[in-house]
Amino acid sequence: MEKLWLPDSIRKIVEGKEYQENHVGMSDSRVFMFDDMILKIQAYSGETDNEYMVCNWLSEKIPVPQILTYEVHDEKAYCLMTKVPGKMACDDRYMRDPGLLLDIVAEALRLLWSVDVAGCPCDNSLDVKLKAARYIVENDLVDVENTEPETFGENGFASPGKLLEWLENNRPEEELVFTHGDLSLPNILVQNDRVSGFIDLGKMGIADRWQDIAICYRSLKHNFEGNFNGGFPYEGYSPEMLFEKLGIAADPDKLRYYILLDELF
Repeated sequence: MEKLWLPDSIRKIVEGKEYQENHVGMSDSRVFMFDDMILKIQAYSGETDNEYMVCNWLSEKIPVPQILTYEVHDEKAYCLMTKVPGKMACDDRYMRDPGLLLDIVAEALRLLWSVDVAGCPCDNSLDVKLKAARYIVENDLVDVENTEPETFGENGFASPGKLLEWLENNRPEEELVFTHGDLSLPNILVQNDRVSGFIDLGKMGIADRWQDIAICYRSLKHNFEGNFNGGFPYEGYSPEMLFEKLGIAADPDKLRYYILLDELF
């Protein structure tokens, strides 16, 4: 690999193997892709521990990577895991077939919700999330430049603190299930037109089912509008199609709530 410090337990496995660095996604992780493995290097946090714990707990429940080695050194987490096969759900092959794409997304949501949460080691319900959000806000860690344009400013909230206050005062009733926590299209992998697995699992755990619906809805909206592919929109597509596939009615209040909550993370 490049001149990059790695724990000995990882270096002895990856040394000399061909790899590519993956730059897709919004996280600040460095992700190195080998033929059958993924190495993720990122700042150590509760989410890195969460990914390690939840992957082990989910073994044989739903398709997620197997953790090969997980080590923390100098405030950085090094996680070597098996590679989930397939293409991201935002691949052009699926973006140009809205019926198939939304079948895949609905399958992903149902697969997550099918997991029995008994014994789940990770709790991301609102009590936990709002406490974490308060820490982030009080320590001035919100990246206001990386939010939806309408969240802050003249027609939005005056500050992250005002948004947090609104979130704390307008908590919806929760429908607790097992959730991904960041179910954007790049985190759903597809093979043979079926869900082959999930990646970027640091926010997985017990939460309201609308947590995943809201983030997925936002991801569909941005991708359909062409915001992530050089500005080419996919005509005739609407994120509202997701609710038809799921057989449920849209809940605008919960969609807004969980999208706004995500702005603080």
